[in-house]
Amino acid sequence: MNASELLAKLTQQGVQFWVENNKLNIRSPKEVITPEIQAEIAMHKGDILALLQEMNIVTKSSSEPLSQGISLQTIGRLIGGFAGESPIEYQPPIIDPKLMAQNLSVTFRPLPYGYHHHTIIKFRQELAVKLKEFGVAVIPWQEATTDFLYNIKIPLFNWNQSLKIRGVKAEINAVIDVARPNSWLRKLGIFIAETFYVLSYPWLLNQQKMSVVQIAKLSTWAEDHAAKYVEDPANTQVIILGEIDHRFINPSTQYQEKISIGINTLIKTFSEIVIGISTENISILNMNLSDSIFSKHEINNFVYKSLIPKIFVPIAPLLMSRFQIGEYNPSISNYAHKLVKLGQELASTGLFPAGFKLAEVIKRKSHRDIVNVIVNGRTGVSYGFVAYAEPPCYIGKPEINTNEWENLLPVPGFSSNEIRRNQAGRRYIKIIIAGEYVFKQIPDIWLVSSRSGSNKTDLKIEQDIIRIGLKDNLQLQLPLGNKSQKLDIKPSYDIYVMLAISMAAALYTPELIQNGAPIVHFHGYPAFDWFQKDEYCVGVNHPSVPCGTYESGVLNFLGLSNLANQSTQNINLISLIEPDHGTNFIARDMEYLVDRLKNGCLAEKIELGGKHFASLKANLGD
Repeated sequence: MNASELLAKLTQQGVQFWVENNKLNIRSPKEVITPEIQAEIAMHKGDILALLQEMNIVTKSSSEPLSQGISLQTIGRLIGGFAGESPIEYQPPIIDPKLMAQNLSVTFRPLPYGYHHHTIIKFRQELAVKLKEFGVAVIPWQEATTDFLYNIKIPLFNWNQSLKIRGVKAEINAVIDVARPNSWLRKLGIFIAETFYVLSYPWLLNQQKMSVVQIAKLSTWAEDHAAKYVEDPANTQVIILGEIDHRFINPSTQYQEKISIGINTLIKTFSEIVIGISTENISILNMNLSDSIFSKHEINNFVYKSLIPKIFVPIAPLLMSRFQIGEYNPSISNYAHKLVKLGQELASTGLFPAGFKLAEVIKRKSHRDIVNVIVNGRTGVSYGFVAYAEPPCYIGKPEINTNEWENLLPVPGFSSNEIRRNQAGRRYIKIIIAGEYVFKQIPDIWLVSSRSGSNKTDLKIEQDIIRIGLKDNLQLQLPLGNKSQKLDIKPSYDIYVMLAISMAAALYTPELIQNGAPIVHFHGYPAFDWFQKDEYCVGVNHPSVPCGTYESGVLNFLGLSNLANQSTQNINLISLIEPDHGTNFIARDMEYLVDRLKNGCLAEKIELGGKHFASLKANLGD
């Protein structure tokens, strides 16, 4: 057992390790550290000390209490269902772009021979300078790459060839390249490679489950994209610089069309991020499919608030392994029926496009198969979500006084100054509301949500609605019956956000969620002058972290909790802005939310895309 394994094992058993004055300190429950374990700790003491000191570099800033009275580390554990995780398995959230930058390394792929796009060349040089200024390690190509074998295999002909190429090392977070048009000869090679891939696919499928790297190596050997030179696609993102796509950023282009344009642009370039450049503007595209646009004089804000967070926090679906999976009967769930009605009522707004099957917009089979692996088996894509939070579930007192708090027990993995538990195991949290410490029970959170890829405005109650829970860990309940096992039932990418909003509402604005609350997300924004009395908007200044991450959940939690320290009463609706992504809404009741969104769309004060973000930024920005 090495130091990392030993630390993880003992932490799970309640042993606490910390470093003070460069010395290792240990606090353990009785009978956990036996003489044998003590000998192992002594043998690995130096490695354990080094490991803890390395972890402390990241956790120090996240362990300091915020104005809400709790730390980022506690918020991350709380909303992510990481209560029982060891320090090795759990990484605290980083939401400060400055700290993100200090933990990033990128490299620029050399320009192709004869490349003369001067606008892009100039931007590329400026980008390298700005990344360095913000603390990102920009590694020269020769240092960022190493030689490794690139195997080409065509099974039908039993043909194998190994080539030594220069590949980007796994520890590099992003490789930045320019768009490289294909010559007619390369296009012919691509056609041949794709044909062989399609013909050999049935045989390959019978042999093994293929990874993204394996599919790409088999099908893209004729192409010249940066992704082909990446050693570890799970850690290294590809960023492409190219000409700005005016059709994509045009406000008059329908969002459904933008989805198709954006998806195919990312697939065609084999990239996670595409930066569009013109003489005056910069655009940025990732799987969030935001049509955000920045003027050239905003390059500092673009790099710091938009690009760095996207590199630091890649988009990724929440793995099914994170959930404890069960079943429920949606037909007898009052909130499942409310969710169906909510979707139907919002159909006329046009804020929730029906979505599409990946096969409908991705033409090449190899590309579809690569995306299928990346999105964890999801066969369809839709943008936005609808959810309905159930009333928070308390057992015992929802709130206690200071004396009762002092008699509570510590909770492993949490600071005892922030979270404690009673004899029955119910956890309580110490937070600040209106400048005063209060002690509230952490309730069980349950909500019903549309599954990923479903038509949000035409939900089928027997197959499209899943139930998500947050207790000590994450819970996922699928619709009853064998049919649910056969369908493409996966949770939304935005589960952390839904749970964070629900938990924050329960703790800081309980009147908003005490009878349940509708929560929706769409890829657009309300105009600043749309808001009425007792309606609030937060999050405009947040860094642009993608969906599917608990960092995005943490930011939504902070946005909502910040309202508790303002003079807010009779809250009817809260809009939580996610820059370069869209807007989350939570409201006191469904009828109010539906009426306000419908009126906003009719008055053209709410639209998909980034048209109205400028008014929010102008009035609520820094």
